[in-house]
Amino acid sequence: MEMNVSQIQEIISCEFIGNEHLKILNLNRLDHSTDGDLTFCVDYTYEHLLENNYPTIVIIYKDTTQEPNGNQCFFLSDNPYSDFIKILNHFAKIHDETSRISNAIVGNKFSIGAGSYLDNNVVVGNNVKIGENTYIYPNVTIYDNTIIGNDCIIHANSVIGSDGFGFIQNSDSIYEKIPHIGNVVIGNKVEIGANTCIDRALVGSTIIHDGVKLDNLIQIAHNCEIGKNVVIASQVGISGSSKIGNNVKIGGQVGISGHLEICDNVTILAQSGVAKSVTQEGTYFGSPIKPQSKAFRIEAVMRNLPKLSSEISDLRKSLNQLLNKK
Repeated sequence: MEMNVSQIQEIISCEFIGNEHLKILNLNRLDHSTDGDLTFCVDYTYEHLLENNYPTIVIIYKDTTQEPNGNQCFFLSDNPYSDFIKILNHFAKIHDETSRISNAIVGNKFSIGAGSYLDNNVVVGNNVKIGENTYIYPNVTIYDNTIIGNDCIIHANSVIGSDGFGFIQNSDSIYEKIPHIGNVVIGNKVEIGANTCIDRALVGSTIIHDGVKLDNLIQIAHNCEIGKNVVIASQVGISGSSKIGNNVKIGGQVGISGHLEICDNVTILAQSGVAKSVTQEGTYFGSPIKPQSKAFRIEAVMRNLPKLSSEISDLRKSLNQLLNKK
């Protein structure tokens, strides 16, 4: 993992000061960095760590007043964190020019694009299409007819395309299974966390659009549609046939009922419950959800309920005393 100053400059295109003959062997966080590490510093409140840890190369904000010592080189950046991620991406390249399948089981009419990789124990059904530069981690199961785009990452133990939770009660009150014959369609640059499940559609497609980022342990039910650049945190459950707009952010443990729509540019804070459609962009919280400002006012009142109850009780007593004197 060795890289010198000139190679780093080719990646991040930043001016540097200090020792230009240094090499890095590792990437690290600022507070844990040592000699031979590359790290980043985002503002002056962390500058003292440079003196304590002496990292070899630091990507630092442009207007720093800190001077590198003889064993340091500073890259002067408009956005140190963003430039550090560029270096991370350089070292995290996981794809060859050719696709690879490592101890995976694949069905008939399966296709995989250049640079994609199936890790150990991946199981892929029939008529599955996987695009280019997509990495499927161990033990992922991909059911029949699934379509996955380019530059995707699916983490271990996820299940893509399992049957939706669909049953109907017959005349004897017994639940009978409803067959699901649709599929899952996943766009480009989608990342799906470990142990996440995305159900196939009853008919048609469950759709995950480009740029979606899903955390671990998420459930997306049959016939849902998740818009572009949506970010969803862990333990969210989305019921069937719900449609999430573009650029939506959903916090952890949010529950979303079925057959509703959430418009573009909505943020739903953690542990909220969504029981009806959201038609106006903004930030929402609570169960059922309300606009954030209203929800927080309600929460403030709820915290004061014991005090308010006591005050009301005192007022009753005072009122009764006044009435009894008459």
